Amino acid sequence: MKKYENPLVEKYGSKEMIYNFSPEKKIIIWRKLWLNLAKTQKELGLNISSKQINDLENHLYDIDWSRINFYERKLHHDVMANLYAFGEKAIVAKPILHLGVTSAFLGDNTDIILIKNGLKILLKKLINIIFRLRNFTIEYHKIPTLAYTHYQPAQLTTVGKRSALWMQSIIFDIEELEFRLENLPFRGVKGTVGTAASFKDLFNGNLNKLKILEKKLSNKFGFKNICPITGQTYDRKIDAQILNLLSNISQSSHKFSNDIRLLQNLKEIEEPFDEDQVGSSAMAYKRNPILSERISSISKYVISISNSSATVAANQWLERTLDDSANRRIVISQSFLSVDAILIIWNYILEKITVYPKMIEKNINKELPFLITESIIIKCVKKGCDRQEIYNRIREHSMKTCLDIKLKGLKNNFIDRILKDKEIPICKNEIDKLIDSKNFIGFSPEQSLEFVEKKINPILEKYYNLIDFDTSSVI
Repeated sequence: MKKYENPLVEKYGSKEMIYNFSPEKKIIIWRKLWLNLAKTQKELGLNISSKQINDLENHLYDIDWSRINFYERKLHHDVMANLYAFGEKAIVAKPILHLGVTSAFLGDNTDIILIKNGLKILLKKLINIIFRLRNFTIEYHKIPTLAYTHYQPAQLTTVGKRSALWMQSIIFDIEELEFRLENLPFRGVKGTVGTAASFKDLFNGNLNKLKILEKKLSNKFGFKNICPITGQTYDRKIDAQILNLLSNISQSSHKFSNDIRLLQNLKEIEEPFDEDQVGSSAMAYKRNPILSERISSISKYVISISNSSATVAANQWLERTLDDSANRRIVISQSFLSVDAILIIWNYILEKITVYPKMIEKNINKELPFLITESIIIKCVKKGCDRQEIYNRIREHSMKTCLDIKLKGLKNNFIDRILKDKEIPICKNEIDKLIDSKNFIGFSPEQSLEFVEKKINPILEKYYNLIDFDTSSVI
């Protein structure tokens, strides 16, 4: 192969997202914008015939790529190239094509349509992620596991409570995505620099006709909001907001991938690993978490390029400069394709994730003796001991135990030390009652189930039709 291949297209992206940003999809939307513009202009009294409308409809999907490429090489202008190529097909309609509008009518409205379509594709994948995480959370909501702060053993939580934290991040992303979908505005019909001067001439100064034209067009393409005011283009702040949303989704994904890799190192949870999969060319025993690493890798890319749209928005001059165009062609599509790939991988991991309860229990037992220190202090104080004196004795024993573990490789003998210390009035019976791991998970099970019931289930009920119950998908 002597031609660069985009891995987001060749390896990672879904067919629907790849098509959403394809040249064919873009050109068809351009033609639909031209068609519906002409239809509405005719309804509003402009001299456009039914034959011309029919001509546009009959050639809507008749795309001659060789002619488009010919004109683009000649004119160095993609809209004009498509205008000429479409005019060669729809000869009767050619005189009224592109009447009163500028390139931004096509480019900006199409971009907004593609962004909206892209958000809907991502929403479905996010819903399926929380569906699988919901099921995982319920299944493991009572299973104790070590919680970590600073990646040092802290107290206990449950496996399900940890996955509820992953869901919480996605809920924030879904709420923002819903807001963007609800409020994303159609660019509308604004003329060359946003003043709609050409339509003032076409409609003989009738502003109401322009408003009707915009409303009908926006409704036709599924938008209830229209940019109330623009320069030549819609405010590039909209792109920055969308890319920030995609960055937020990537941040949630990256956090999940970090946690899975840490837990896989502890042998507590493992991402899918196929029977014939190779972890290393040299180390045959390796089971590398390559899927989580891929999420991490692509997420970093999305987070990093989100700043690009912010820079573009900040640097537009007056009514418009073209230094946004090449950037937006790359950044918007690549960000959507990247997040699409991330969510495909995430869903796949959740379909086949493996939990190892015995390893979780083993890791708990290594640290559990230290976790009961506060309970020991409280019991001793209730028996009349000085809190600080007991604390200091326990601290001394715990530090010596840690050194024995680290320097000599000994097992954790902290409990034996406590029982032998005559200054600490506690017996083995009392210790045995304390050391049950379920005593240290707090309200984790209740919190997890309540979160599922109050936050997750209503979302899944709302988007029930988006849930893919078939778990046979592959990457």
